[in-house]
Amino acid sequence: MPRPILATVHLDALRHNLHRCNAAAGDARVWAVVKANAYGHGIERVWPALRGADGFALLDLAEAERLRALGWRGPILLLEGCFEPRDLETCSRLDLWHVVHTEEQIDWLAAHKTHQPHHVFLKMNSGMNRLGFRPQAYRAAWARLQALPQVGEIGLMTHFSDADGLRRGREGVLHQVEAFVRATRDLPGERSLCNSAATLRHARRLRLGDDGGALGADWARAGIALYGSAPDHPAHTAADWDLQPTMTLASRLIAIQPVAAGETVGYGSIYTAAHDMRIGIVACGYADGYPRHASLSQAPGAPVLVRGVRTHLVGRVSMDMLAVDLTPVEAAGGPCHLGDEVVLWGRSTSGAVLPVDEVAQAAGTIAYELLCAVAARVPFAVDGAEAP
Repeated sequence: MPRPILATVHLDALRHNLHRCNAAAGDARVWAVVKANAYGHGIERVWPALRGADGFALLDLAEAERLRALGWRGPILLLEGCFEPRDLETCSRLDLWHVVHTEEQIDWLAAHKTHQPHHVFLKMNSGMNRLGFRPQAYRAAWARLQALPQVGEIGLMTHFSDADGLRRGREGVLHQVEAFVRATRDLPGERSLCNSAATLRHARRLRLGDDGGALGADWARAGIALYGSAPDHPAHTAADWDLQPTMTLASRLIAIQPVAAGETVGYGSIYTAAHDMRIGIVACGYADGYPRHASLSQAPGAPVLVRGVRTHLVGRVSMDMLAVDLTPVEAAGGPCHLGDEVVLWGRSTSGAVLPVDEVAQAAGTIAYELLCAVAARVPFAVDGAEAP
């Protein structure tokens, strides 16, 4: 039999989360962000559940090709725009919308030969300091684009640095919103401001603009929320936002070891048993994408579910295996056996849920990294029949 590890994508959860993002976005249309191969889920796997979105947003031209091959004829937005002039030829061929965030990209457009004007989104650096034109340079960039016959519609965009934080409350987005509004007040074009965090936390509360519409009223960019992670964890959980886990990483016990008080577990002997215990050895390790640093001290490591019962890692994660404390599991339901189900994150067959956010927090990282890092050697399955 194959090694007992499996990642399962839940289409019903993806549909549910898209519905939640649509509801939170109000009148805005919603981009389903599928960059990084749909956050590790696989574009082809999520397609049946997400094709009800208004558009798709991504980074990679090859991923845009895959979406067109699946039959998508609606908008596709390149979030980082073109990386070299010849990318514009692919944009023309595939009818891709693309972000413009630097003067060089405008130069490329000016030199580009096309019969079909490009639909672009001009990005403002309103405080993220990553991509985009600063507010004082934004209108000049817009004027350059507007004068080009190679450019048709020009959308207006920015990205929030602190939409997920509580350190300044609404001020976390308000200073950027104010900069964006000042620089774009009388410019035509669709607006796109909200990522997942801003859509869930702010879109219904901040009312801006002459039309009285919600923040980001034209297009919202739904990313991590689609995949069942709370974008502002731990301030809120996925359950708080009514988001469902879209990926389950599950394995099984392949060995059970009795460990006496005072004995150690794993490489480096970083865990010492405080009492006699039984540990389970699980077919999952850092070569599968599970974070090695999920358990690096004597304190309980990252949570896991064994037979639907919550327990935790002990000892250091190895390349192909990790160890878990079976004490709470056997206290709840009797001795464990080889083949018992272990859920590293996601849904147990018993119905119990282990949010990927909790595992990421225990490993000192974020859910994005865990979902994107599932290794190629891990087989995938898809759960949930396609909706009519």
